[in-house]
Amino acid sequence: MVRKLKNKVYEAELFRLQSELVKLQEWVKSTGERIVVVFEGRDAAGKGGAIKRVTEYLSPRVARIAALPTPTERQKTQWYFQRYTEHLPSAGEIVLFDRSWYNRAGVERVMGFCTQQEHARFLREAPIFEQMLNNDGIMLRKYWFSVSREEQLKRFTSRLKDPVRRWKLSPMDLESINRWDEYSRAKDDMFTHTDTPWAPWYVVESDNKKSARLNMIAHLLSTIPYKEIPWPEVELPSEIPQESHYERPPKDLSTYVPDHVAELLGDPESHL
Repeated sequence: MVRKLKNKVYEAELFRLQSELVKLQEWVKSTGERIVVVFEGRDAAGKGGAIKRVTEYLSPRVARIAALPTPTERQKTQWYFQRYTEHLPSAGEIVLFDRSWYNRAGVERVMGFCTQQEHARFLREAPIFEQMLNNDGIMLRKYWFSVSREEQLKRFTSRLKDPVRRWKLSPMDLESINRWDEYSRAKDDMFTHTDTPWAPWYVVESDNKKSARLNMIAHLLSTIPYKEIPWPEVELPSEIPQESHYERPPKDLSTYVPDHVAELLGDPESHL
């Protein structure tokens, strides 16, 4: 049974956790730490919504989202992990992978986009690759968003009827419904080979999106020994100073966007 969370409680706790994420960001900037967070799971499991809440108040110069498109023909000839290493963080950065190198263990295996040999090699090499990241000082956190059959179908149906989210529903999503058990077996194999002491998988129950977001963010924060960095003292003037000889050019010399809001309110004569 999905627990219901009151909006007021959710919003208050989300804002508190997002405030902590800002503290984490400042600590990362100050210390030069590097953090990688991997978001994996079935289609419509809630990964995108969680990423959006994590980054909502963070600086894009510090917290970057890596959502890689289908590999090019050239990239297909490279070492498999090569195109992902280009997006790893430098000092003072956080990178969130909206799907990651684990594409090979999931969609590529199930849909036949890689050979059995390539899949087997990936399962052997992924733990080694992640140990290399760990040895180099990169903090790696891996989250699997787990959604039930019924909830996934409900979300797909909702997307189909929503004009602003219909683009999220692709033929690949529909195929994932028909291959549910194949994806389950692929995920089980992936966990067996890549759930390691240095890079464990953390499962997020995501039938309730709000609970999933809070649980995931709270856990991420609990795994990183960040400290609050004191903010520099800033004193603002009581008013913005203005040079006595400056005069703003007449408004009619500039091209303003039409006042769409005034039209909505029934006042088309309104001006800036």
